[in-house]
Amino acid sequence: MTSFDTSPQLGVWRALLALAVVFVMLATSGWTALRGQRESTPFQAAVSAWEHGSLHGRRLPDPQSAPDRLARFFAALTEADRARLARRYPLVVGNLNGAPVALRYRANRLALAQARTVERRRMHDPRLTPAGQYEAGRRMHRLESLLTPGRNILAFSPDGSGRVAEVFGSLTKAQRVSVVVPGVDTDLLTFQRTERRYSAPVGMAESLYRAEHAASPGTATAVIAWADYTAPSGIGMDAATAMRAEHGAVRLDALVRALPGRAPVSLFCHSYGSVVCGVAAHRLPDRVTDIAVAGSPGMRAEKATHLRTSARVWAMRDADDWIQDVPYLELGGFGHGADPVSAAFGARVLSADGAHGHAGYFEPGTESLWNFAEIGVGAYSSVHCADDAGGCRAGLSRTDPVGRA
Repeated sequence: MTSFDTSPQLGVWRALLALAVVFVMLATSGWTALRGQRESTPFQAAVSAWEHGSLHGRRLPDPQSAPDRLARFFAALTEADRARLARRYPLVVGNLNGAPVALRYRANRLALAQARTVERRRMHDPRLTPAGQYEAGRRMHRLESLLTPGRNILAFSPDGSGRVAEVFGSLTKAQRVSVVVPGVDTDLLTFQRTERRYSAPVGMAESLYRAEHAASPGTATAVIAWADYTAPSGIGMDAATAMRAEHGAVRLDALVRALPGRAPVSLFCHSYGSVVCGVAAHRLPDRVTDIAVAGSPGMRAEKATHLRTSARVWAMRDADDWIQDVPYLELGGFGHGADPVSAAFGARVLSADGAHGHAGYFEPGTESLWNFAEIGVGAYSSVHCADDAGGCRAGLSRTDPVGRA
């Protein structure tokens, strides 16, 4: 969709911006307080059990502790004690930034199996409507898929519409790490798709992982399909503001800081995921060397320099992507700022030839995927720029895995 007048999504954006003042007033009133009320969830119950638990008579660390403190805690335990904690508190251990990666994988398998049992029971719960039973069945089948042998689930929560992150490759052996940050309508059920495979986080990450290997077979890489934040549902109020992005940015920063080793990290942020990356940029550690956005509605900044990051900032957009017609501005908290592919923004603008629309950037055979892969392995002088002069490669060497432009 390329016409602003005929796109229903863009009509919603225009209406949302027109109503900004009304909703800003609501956001400062009791409406926000009502939204803040939450019932207890499985994850909250698991955290509470951890907080009241102990090991050999000693209290367990605060699960919100910094990753390095949690890493020291687990390093001091025996393998038997680590396994005991994973069995007793799988939903907590599987999400603890700082816990050993292999332990998180094991814990999340246990948590996924428990969640699958819950959903299987809900499928036949007479208290649920037929629609509710059907939804339980869909979740149960998704959980079974995630339990397929060989899948490495780095994070999982059944709360709400569900959060999950999966790793392709070895995080402990990787020389380069890539993180795919998706946008709206990303949850447990949409984490992977059979149709439109490369529009879902799993397909995006698998495609990028294969492309990175093809670009540099000698470079050990790992790619994370990261849907471990609560993304907006549809093109509505949440998508027009940074509220979801602000929470997601905290989680993204925690993920990066907990990654093992010192390998450079590249972020590949699609659609609303680029808002998350933009909000997170200033707090991310220096090991994040590249932030690449595709189909972005804005990064909550007017210029790339305003992101306050030492990482290289890349941007691309396909000519057929309807996102190009959103209002690139910020008004009263609504909208996400300047267009990242505009000359005034100052990002390194990449070719997205072949991407075909808003969801095609990770399709095999596209220049957009090629560019992502070259960035992921650090082969910066091989990327294809949006302009014929090669301006996006200015000042970059063939392979510069840790340096800065």
